[in-house]
Amino acid sequence: MKTKAAVMWELNQPWVVEEIELDPPKAGEVLVRWHVAGMCHSDDHLRTGDMGAGTPIVGGHEGAGVIEAVGPGVTGLAEGDHVICTFMPSCGQCRWCASGRSNLCDLGANLMMGYGIDGTPRFHSRGQDCSAICFLGTFSEYAVLHERSVVKIDDDIPMDVAALVSCGVPTGYGSAVNTAKVVPGETVVVIGAGGVGMNAIQGARIAGAERIVAVDPVAGKRDSAKLFGATHTAADFDEATALVRDLTLGAMADAAIITIGVVRGEEHIAPTMGLVSKGGRVVVTGVTPVFDADVKLSLFDLTIFQKELRGSLFGACNARSDLPMLFRLYRSGQLKLDELITHRYPLEEINTGYEDMLAGRNIRGVIVHDVS
Repeated sequence: MKTKAAVMWELNQPWVVEEIELDPPKAGEVLVRWHVAGMCHSDDHLRTGDMGAGTPIVGGHEGAGVIEAVGPGVTGLAEGDHVICTFMPSCGQCRWCASGRSNLCDLGANLMMGYGIDGTPRFHSRGQDCSAICFLGTFSEYAVLHERSVVKIDDDIPMDVAALVSCGVPTGYGSAVNTAKVVPGETVVVIGAGGVGMNAIQGARIAGAERIVAVDPVAGKRDSAKLFGATHTAADFDEATALVRDLTLGAMADAAIITIGVVRGEEHIAPTMGLVSKGGRVVVTGVTPVFDADVKLSLFDLTIFQKELRGSLFGACNARSDLPMLFRLYRSGQLKLDELITHRYPLEEINTGYEDMLAGRNIRGVIVHDVS
């Protein structure tokens, strides 16, 4: 079948919206018609080469839609089901899934190659095979996914907010709750108040943090951070350091979470480590270009003050249990999702949407596919 999609043909070039070919679902796969796709910064990392993926590739790893058809052997999903995708498939059987760490599932070993879990392509254009980021491709009106990459949702959940729970919301929320392990009464700093950062702020608030400091150079984002639970804001590391020192009487923060769009080891790690107290936890959630390997860090402080530096993928969330939990928090009013979306774009305006994101003009933008 034919589908309209945004394809990256060359690194550091605009997305190209065109009609491409899509294969039907194979065994264990479903055909999804996407209604909404989230515009996550990770897809721009794809464009810049930070992720190390090849081209041509269909973008989009956040999405909500409806199943149009199912392949042989699919269980638990049916035509007409409302679903969201999860960028990390989970087999439920490997060592990582069996130990409750499905965000590290072995099915994700070739995640950036994008040729389907079985290693074969589903998209084709201009006589070439096209991969899809994270085996998904939500920047296409239709996509074929393995059933392990799909989570069924209730029909009454709005598609636009549901799409964000594919990645950005659990990544931020889980960075605070699961990886930083924030507990009531703590002081938490979130570096970068974008789509993921706002949800790290929400996670810290829901976990009971007493003080949450949002650090971002964009004044509008600092203002928005207060809506999601920030108690204080700062424009940069120097301002944040002085503020946290004053708030904690010199003890510094219990945890700090780095959710900057592009994390630089020589620029961001050391000052963030300086923001946390003895025994403090620093969580790196933002993406660093795949070939960057230099980090500035005081190993003396790491040992003598027993500080911790942790990585966080997908907020250490278990998609099949944590994503439904996030929707329950949304329904109860504890988790703000509608307020995250500041701009909606048709697929043809995808490049404008990313220009707005990079310029700090939105918190989260979404692509609304034509489903008329």
